[in-house]
Amino acid sequence: MRTFTLGLMFLLTFPAAAAPPAGEMALIERGRYLLEIGGCHDCHTPGYTMQGGNAPKDAWLTGDRLGWQGAWGTTYAPNLRLRLNDMDLSTWVAFARTMKSRPPMPYWALNRMSETDLSAIWHVVKWLGKAGDPAPAALPAGAAAAGPVVRFPEPPPSAKTSRPD
Repeated sequence: MRTFTLGLMFLLTFPAAAAPPAGEMALIERGRYLLEIGGCHDCHTPGYTMQGGNAPKDAWLTGDRLGWQGAWGTTYAPNLRLRLNDMDLSTWVAFARTMKSRPPMPYWALNRMSETDLSAIWHVVKWLGKAGDPAPAALPAGAAAAGPVVRFPEPPPSAKTSRPD
């Protein structure tokens, strides 16, 4: 009986330790699926691609120090767990709908997601909680990166046309 009482006291004291309600868990599972098939982990989870998609959950979406370098300069995948955990759902949806980002982030895909899908992504990131450190700041073209980078070649002239919306 003492063990039961202590367990109950723990759950009442620390409700975050309990599983989320079924409806929220469904959103979290949908968000996990979207992050996986959307390629979000490829850049925003350190080592994810090199580990064949088997990065530990505590590293998910914590940003990366690997730079992406091209004619635009050098960008770093930000720590989404820090960024999204500082936003409420409506702020996140507005941000996702209007953000414009430097390559290689396919911001147009995020801009076009349904509100339901954006909500699912927000819920999984909230469920994961804050973790990690901010990613390095983007660098302008010509600035030397301190760490490793993936270099993109200059696109051929035929590929420099604007994308239709």
